[in-house]
Amino acid sequence: MADFTQPQAPFGIVSGPWDAKQIGDFLSDSVIPIRLATAGEWPMVQSMWFRYEAGRLWCATQKNSVLVARLGRNPRCGFEVAADQPPYRGVRGYGSARIAAEDGQQTLLHLLDRYLGQENRELRQWLLQRAADEVAVVLEDLAVSTWDFSSRMSPQQ
Repeated sequence: MADFTQPQAPFGIVSGPWDAKQIGDFLSDSVIPIRLATAGEWPMVQSMWFRYEAGRLWCATQKNSVLVARLGRNPRCGFEVAADQPPYRGVRGYGSARIAAEDGQQTLLHLLDRYLGQENRELRQWLLQRAADEVAVVLEDLAVSTWDFSSRMSPQQ
């Protein structure tokens, strides 16, 4: 019999100490790049800006990018969101990527606000000049694992 008292995670949790809410909060609050891995003749890892919404990870890139070409051939990808500074913790996993051309410009605007805010207006303007060619990369059907070494990594005294 199904337990309807517990909310369903919008993704599969493979392992780790965090529940669905903690994972969603971490992904929503982290303003660091996602590392996205795609398959090809050789694997490739790219760092990209992202946002998390309702069990999906959203990125933006140019429609003629190597990433879009690779995902067009094979939508399966891996990812990791983790800071390079202690305490070491994060979310990694895999899913399927969908290219959403109609959401490219809006996704870019969300990412510019998230990562740049009112800073670096020159970069913002340069990216906006290319916005007509942006597509959204939507990672869906996620399976995630988490790790958190915060309890082992006390601040330096």
